[in-house]
Amino acid sequence: MSILHVLNGDSTFQSFKHTGLEGDTLVWREVLSEGPVEENISSANFWEARTEWIAKTFIETPEEYEKKTLDPIDKLSGPYDEINLWFEFDLHCQVNMLGVMNLLEQKTDLSGPAIYLICPADFPGKKNFMGMGELNGKELEYLYDNIRVRLSEIDFIIAAEVWQIYVLRDAEKLKDYLDKTHFWGSLHLLKPALEAHLRRIQVNEHGLNYIEQKLLDIYNYGIRTRREIYLRFWETEKIYGMGDLEIDIYLARLKDKSLISL
Repeated sequence: MSILHVLNGDSTFQSFKHTGLEGDTLVWREVLSEGPVEENISSANFWEARTEWIAKTFIETPEEYEKKTLDPIDKLSGPYDEINLWFEFDLHCQVNMLGVMNLLEQKTDLSGPAIYLICPADFPGKKNFMGMGELNGKELEYLYDNIRVRLSEIDFIIAAEVWQIYVLRDAEKLKDYLDKTHFWGSLHLLKPALEAHLRRIQVNEHGLNYIEQKLLDIYNYGIRTRREIYLRFWETEKIYGMGDLEIDIYLARLKDKSLISL
């Protein structure tokens, strides 16, 4: 049996190498929770826009992005009998999970591979679980043995619906969907991530979204170094799954509005 494991980042990959699980690996390095997205994720236009945005935002050359991110994605079209998706509870991971699921649906005959999801919200004995990157090989095997679920056709229908709404970045439509939707299939951590996204696309009376306001509050509290701001933000907002570079996007917006000086 040919098996592919789609891992949510390089930290998880380092630990995954110490598991006894068989199969090839694909490290998903995209950050679809930020930047331009459109419904047809399998189109050339989609990835051209991503390439341009990544190169501009993260100072990465198109060649580096293609080698590090796009080339590995080609594995999704491989003749695998089984594909395991390793993604976490936060918005960053949930949007990437939606991207992978929609890419598989648009490019693959889903009657072929059995597709499974390993999606932890917590881990036994870890009080403040931040993600699979902090687990060792045996702990990843524990997740594989205990929480892995096979995705069904309804799960892919839900993923397609949510992806259509997500790419619109329309707060009213997303709120309406969240209010009316009560069944999430095996995508049991999608709703809280989308609720976090809703807060992110709503704007307050000062013209700031939730993340911008949160970072400004931290800054105004007297925390003035980037590292300290990151740490304070992560204390309460791990639902967003944002790394340093992603937080910097929002700090740059505040700086452009002359609200902070870093």
